[in-house]
Formats: sequence, structure tokens, C-alpha cells
Amino acid sequence: MIQTPDELFLYDRPSDRAPEINIWAAFPAIYSFGMSSLGYLSIFKRLDRRPDYYVERIFTDTKTTQIPLSDVDLMCFSFSFEIDFLGMFKIFERFKIPFLAKDRDENFPLIFAGGPVLTANPEPFCEFFDFIIIGDAELMDTTVVDVVKTNRNLPKAEILKLLSKVEGIYVPSLTEYDENARTVTMDGKPLEVQKISANLGGCITTPIISEKSYFSDTFIIEIARGCSQRCGFCLASYLNLPARFVSFDEIVKSIDFGLQYTKKIALLGALISAHPDFEKICEYILKKKEEIPELEMSVSSLRADTITPLIVKTLAACGQRHSTIAIEAGSERLRKVINKNLSEEEIFNAVKIASENGLTGFKIYAMIGHPTETMEDIKELVDLAKKLKKTFKNFDFTYSFATFVPKAHTPFQFCERESAKSLEKKYNYLKKHFHQLGIKIRCSSVNWDYYQALLSRGDRRLCKYLIEVYKDGGNLGAFKQAYKKMRQKRQLPAADDFAISEIPFERGLPWNFIKTMPGADALIRENQRLLK
Repeated sequence: MIQTPDELFLYDRPSDRAPEINIWAAFPAIYSFGMSSLGYLSIFKRLDRRPDYYVERIFTDTKTTQIPLSDVDLMCFSFSFEIDFLGMFKIFERFKIPFLAKDRDENFPLIFAGGPVLTANPEPFCEFFDFIIIGDAELMDTTVVDVVKTNRNLPKAEILKLLSKVEGIYVPSLTEYDENARTVTMDGKPLEVQKISANLGGCITTPIISEKSYFSDTFIIEIARGCSQRCGFCLASYLNLPARFVSFDEIVKSIDFGLQYTKKIALLGALISAHPDFEKICEYILKKKEEIPELEMSVSSLRADTITPLIVKTLAACGQRHSTIAIEAGSERLRKVINKNLSEEEIFNAVKIASENGLTGFKIYAMIGHPTETMEDIKELVDLAKKLKKTFKNFDFTYSFATFVPKAHTPFQFCERESAKSLEKKYNYLKKHFHQLGIKIRCSSVNWDYYQALLSRGDRRLCKYLIEVYKDGGNLGAFKQAYKKMRQKRQLPAADDFAISEIPFERGLPWNFIKTMPGADALIRENQRLLK
């Protein structure tokens, strides 16, 4: 292990490097956020362990670098959220890197990226990158670096042709986009790129513990990937098919390893309490708590119908007082439509178990604007909150609401998004009645969610738009004004066409060239029937 100021490396780094290629591993946010990103750090670790690579981390607050840009062969970005383009442009601007790949000559490194946003729909961002990894990067990062390393004396265009033959690699410059048909082609034929999926043989865990990380001194363990529930709106479910779980023995090994270096662990996964051995994991952690009284454990969220007394006792014993559940909608009718399949009885039972076994509150996530939603469904949200508060008087509830955003590769990708006026009306109703009940409520910005929907279902015509957004300040007003300017020049279709409009089933989709897994289309169609 290697200790540096504020950081502890939990893996062996080569002491006898003979670098044949230099890499900047970039994260489009500040250091503290990047050092809490398990995906980003795990990629850095795999690159950093190679003695023939020299890799350096870059963040938006990075001022100086060990490797000058002129010596960098490859630059990669971890891209998790639509808004990450703002941080990426900030890094580009600081190091005087042209935003568009076509404007970067042989003096600039090849720049690529991966992450859930780009795997779902890379098109609004595709012109910024020389190539894009579609899927789980742990299967691809060293493969693509080796292709570049072996052929580094070739022109960029030749290297990109070689990379385009690697499964899971998308090279936008080799493709054409038909704006009318909204289809991507290569050499005149429909393009197909197969998403790469890892088997999760072992846990992905924190490789570097940092005091200055957002989750300070915390050892994060990924125990599951994907979600078997498959709610109709949920990108995490459909992008990560099939749902995968790490074995109990591997999780125990990771827990034991992490506790050698810190007393804080966190379990990560879209639906960790659905792990077939989650109660066994909790039993093991409680046993470790007896050995290490200072042990703290946190989890991202729990599914209400999987909560048990043992799970809650474990969380409470390890320092958690509040946890999170997602009910997604107020009425059972609407929960069935979105495939949440969570009854009111199960919600009440989850709160009862939590309150009786050591937790003092829940943050409850829900969404408004679901397809087929009516004001009756909104009223049932209020009625449910009222009944919960009346039944569990000493339990703390906080509600967090977002608005429905249609996401690529989900059954609801074709669905209409409700108008801002209608959504604001629903929010105002909820705020009024939750205030009367004395329940805390947080609501997302309807307008920001609109632009998230725009990017979720947009195409490559948005690339130049995003540059204008950044130049105009990157705030909500910039999103609106930049679109208005480009729309007046007839460079873009109406924004509602991407963000709000229902998409006919027969129309092409900009992201259709990405194949997530065999049978995924059938699963999507199966869930679409719930809307009928």
C-alpha cells in the first residue's frame, strides 16, 4: 500500500514503470466528487497498475499536471450525468483543447469517454469524442489503450478505423446521421454497436481512500449491478440488463479488506436489498461490529418490500438513523402501470419495521408526471403521506420529488412528457398540502428536468448547441437562450420535439444502433403493454 498526503492507495502501484503511453484520466467535476466515484476510480486503478502506462488524474479544479498536454497520448472521461459536459468543457478550456474532435489535429491526444449517459444515447455528445465505450468499461479500458499504444505511430484516422472493429467501441467520425430518419449508418449500412456487459465475478471496490473525498475515508463496495424490478422509466434497470449480484464470499472478502484501512464502508447497487444473500451480509457486518465498535455502514437506498428487522438493526447498529425508499407513485394503480408493483400495505410494513428496529426516519422518493397519471394519483400521494404521518407520529418523513423524464432504452422512451405548466400545478398542489401536514418536501426543477429530457432523447444536432450553452454561462437561462438562437437560424428542430413529444413507435431513434442485450427489445415491448 502507498500513502501520500490525504490519500491511501489500496493496491500495489508499479515501482519500475517503463511507460510507453501517457494517459489523462479526467473526471468532469471537482476532486472531492471524482474521488467518490467508484466507476471512475476503478478505471484509473486498472490503468495505473500497468507498468507500461503512465496515467494522471484530472479534475475541474486541477491547476497543474505532471504530464504536459503535448506528451499525452490518450485522454478519457467518465460521463455519468447529462450535465457533465459543462465540467468537461471547463477542463478543455483550461488546457486549450478544442471542443470538437474534428478540430483537434495530430498534436492533441485521442479523447474518449464512457459511462451510463453515453451508453444510453451518445448522440448529443458524440462530436466531442474520437471514440466512445458502450457498456461496462472494466472490460474495455486496457484493450483500447493497447490498440492505441501498439499503433501510436499511425495517424489518428487509421487508429480510429482499428478501434471501430473492437466490440463495444463507437467511432462517431466514421458514421453518418440522417436527421429525417434519425438513424446512424456506417458505410451506407445501419450501424450496430453491442453494449459490453461484465459478469461481476468480484466486487468493484474503492481503490484510493481520501480524506478530501465527498464520502471521506469511506470504502465503497459494489455488490450488485442493475435491477430486476425493471420499472418502465428506469434507465438503471434496462441499461444494466441482466441484473447481476456478487457472491456472498466475494463480498465478505471485500468487507474484510476494506476494514483493514478504514472503519467506514458503504454498499452500492441499484437494489442492494434484493441481493439473494443480503441478510447473510447483514449478519456478517453485525458480527464485525462486535469486533470493531467504530464500524459505520451506509447504503444508498432500500426497496420497501425487502426490508426486514435484521436489515434495519444492522443499519441502526452501524450508525444510520435515516434511510431511503422509493415509492415512485402515490396510487397502486399507477405503481402497477410503471411496474413498481409495491402495495400500500408493503409501504406501511416497511415503515413499521424501520421504526421498531432503530431507524428514526425515511427519505421517500417519488416521481410526478408518469404516463397515464391524473390528479387523482397526485391526491393519493398526499393521502398516503397523511396516513403514514398519522400512524407513525414519531417517525420523520422527508419527500423528494422529480418529474418524469423519458429515457432511451426504457419502455417509456416513446412517451410524452407533461407540459411545464401542468407539472408546476401538480408541484404546487403537493407543496401546499405537504406544508399543511407539516411534512418536509423537496421538488426538482421542472425546467431543469425539461432540458434533461431534451438531452436524453436528442441527437447529434445538439452537440454545437451544448457548446453555445457553455459559452453563455451554462445556467438554465443559457439552455433556453442558446436553443432559441439556434432555432431562429433553423439549425435545430423545436425543443419540444426532443423533450416532450410522444414518439411514434415506427419512427427511428438516434440510439437504436446500440444493442444492450439479446431479448432487451422484447422486455421493453412487454412493459409498454402496461400503458394500454
